[in-house]
Amino acid sequence: MKKSASGINDLNLYLKALNSAYSGIIITDNLQHDNPIIYCNKAFETISGYSHDEIIGHNCRFLQAQDRSQKERAMIKDCIARGEECKIEIRNYRKDGTLFWNELFISPVKNEAGEVTHFIGVQNDITPRKRAEHDLLEEKADVELKIQQRTKELQDKESFLSSMVETVRESLLVLDKNYVVLSANKHFLSSFHVSTEETVGKPLFDLGNRQWNIPPLKELLTQILPTNNPVVDYEVEHIFPHIGRKVMLLNAYRIELEGHYKDRILIAIEDITEKKEQDQRKDDFLSIASHELKTPLTTIKGLVQILQRLSTDHSDTKFVSTLDKISAYIDRLNILITKLLDTSKIQSGNIELHMEPFNIDNTVREAIENISYGLPGHEIKLSGSTDAMVNGDELQIIQVINNLLSNAVKYSPDAKTIEVGIYRVANFVKISVRDYGMGIDYSDKQKVFERFFRASHTQKKFPGLGIGLYVSHEIIAHHKGTLWVESEPGEGSTFNFTLPIIPTTDSHGA
Repeated sequence: MKKSASGINDLNLYLKALNSAYSGIIITDNLQHDNPIIYCNKAFETISGYSHDEIIGHNCRFLQAQDRSQKERAMIKDCIARGEECKIEIRNYRKDGTLFWNELFISPVKNEAGEVTHFIGVQNDITPRKRAEHDLLEEKADVELKIQQRTKELQDKESFLSSMVETVRESLLVLDKNYVVLSANKHFLSSFHVSTEETVGKPLFDLGNRQWNIPPLKELLTQILPTNNPVVDYEVEHIFPHIGRKVMLLNAYRIELEGHYKDRILIAIEDITEKKEQDQRKDDFLSIASHELKTPLTTIKGLVQILQRLSTDHSDTKFVSTLDKISAYIDRLNILITKLLDTSKIQSGNIELHMEPFNIDNTVREAIENISYGLPGHEIKLSGSTDAMVNGDELQIIQVINNLLSNAVKYSPDAKTIEVGIYRVANFVKISVRDYGMGIDYSDKQKVFERFFRASHTQKKFPGLGIGLYVSHEIIAHHKGTLWVESEPGEGSTFNFTLPIIPTTDSHGA
């Protein structure tokens, strides 16, 4: 007993030491699917901006977001595959999207048989050093350009940009490296009811009543030139001078000419006020309509059930078959209305959870068995087990699983296999649903959990309202879990979600 208590004290001491470290530290499980993170210290949470529960279960590559062209990613993958140490510098992104440079050390942990069971990653934020290096390079480049090409380059750029911004029917601004407006097209001037004198030559953040001087937006814009990462679909709701309250959608990119990036930023601004109002009217209509339809639909369902009971001895098989079809279509309509009601409840903050402990493995198996009856052309393969108990609303978790499986079938009509995995990752259970269908573009992947969003290439071919994934995402979030997707066009998609496991009383298993 003394030895066991000593071991526990040593473990607690080690954990306290790791949490006191200045460097971010993670541990991944190399024996599990996709090498998920099973431990992170406080410094890693601080550096990345994610909480412990949002980190556990993910692969480390989630920190690179859309910045996938870095050769360092392949270096990490190669070292892990060979079970070797690795030291690199790589661009990462915090939860709020801001860039930070990471000095990463990766070391394998082997068991007595020499098998790599885990990897330990130690990271340090070296952004200030990188920024200083970048500033030195920029200064050197500026001096060289002033001596060799400055005059001609400026003339070519100004001529090109002036013709470009005037021909586009969208509000456009071109900024220099100090975020001063070099040009504004006629559409911008007419949309915001301002003159050229009020706009050109002024810092962007001083325009109007400083409507663009928003700290998070300012931070994103000031990162465009150092990183080439654009600002995509940033919403600004503001009371603008002359035009009143509007919702504007802002996109910003570093300008590229003849294959070379320039110290210029192109900003495109779209007025989406009417679209937002239409979405709100759609929400109100769906909420009212779904409530009004629920009662008569329940009555119709009851009447059909009475007819079905009365027709048990009916000799007309066509009559019986017709009743069965009516009942099936009522069930489908009821599911749709239920989703609309769920959306309405989520939007109003009235989602109801009936939390009780249940065995997640059994729930997943039962959900697969039930949905398989209606999918004779597809095979759902289940792998892994956890024997874990989770606390939650089992019916809502089943709804999430059913939605992910239904989507996997819908969007992979030519692939007959769907893979479902259940894994224990630290204090969470992780469930994955993988299909081999069309996949999702990166631009669509960022919006796939939004209300009513449907990818442009699926709208005509596949019916739907775009609310299933939104409802699923909110259900998992209310269960203190996370739902995310990994996908590449043409290579299928894997939807993953985590749920916290109910702690056991056996502390030795922790």
